[in-house]
Amino acid sequence: MLRDITIGQYYPTESVIHRLDPRTKLFGTVVFLVSLFVSRQLSAYILATLFLFGVIRLSNVPFKFITKGLKGVIFLLILSVSFNLFLTPGREIFRLGFLKMTWEGLQISAFMALRLIYLVLGSSVMTLTTTPTQLTDGLERGLGILKKFGVPVHEIAMMMSIALRFIPILIEETDKIMKAQMARGADFESGGLVQKAKAMIPLLVPLFISAFRRASDLAMAMEARCYHGGEGRTKMKPLVYAARDRIAYLVLWLYLAAMIGSRFLPL
Repeated sequence: MLRDITIGQYYPTESVIHRLDPRTKLFGTVVFLVSLFVSRQLSAYILATLFLFGVIRLSNVPFKFITKGLKGVIFLLILSVSFNLFLTPGREIFRLGFLKMTWEGLQISAFMALRLIYLVLGSSVMTLTTTPTQLTDGLERGLGILKKFGVPVHEIAMMMSIALRFIPILIEETDKIMKAQMARGADFESGGLVQKAKAMIPLLVPLFISAFRRASDLAMAMEARCYHGGEGRTKMKPLVYAARDRIAYLVLWLYLAAMIGSRFLPL
């Protein structure tokens, strides 16, 4: 299951979405995530579904590869849906002991499940089509206005991109350590909650040591390359908007307007 987490990974291929400016993709991701909360109408979720699947189609990333990231949130999805399904007051569908399923709970649970699924898929599309370098440049340029208020935008963007890049690395490291410990007789499955927590110690200790070692190696590599922050730095590939980015912005604004307008529809 650890290898199924797609957040932070990059899928190299040729597509319209890959060629978009990273600022466009970051803005589009924010617009899509915000749009999921501006309306609870059925028509809004149909529009969001069409938009998301259209972007996935244009990205040329296999749909099966993107949906692998949903396996990591299955427990959270089931938990949130169950609470809303049986603890929301309203018109009763059926009762199982003290648990009561209602039509209102069913509606809220369905919308919450879709929101969580679309949040993961939308974020995965952005990271799968954007390299860490592009992501850093896009964040720095997109948040450039905050420099006037003394916010270290470059450092924040660098930290966020490094943290995002380290997710798949640490996941792979965890998988290797777990297999090595299991080969030595470690048991991570049997026993109660306390036993399982104690069994994680042989996994967490080498993982933390490996993470600190990688962080130290990265710091030494950045110092060896004379990295001293973003002051006075230039870009090898400056970000420039193309015609496709302007079209993408227009589509995003039309999509957001349609989502807001769906609030006034009966369904």
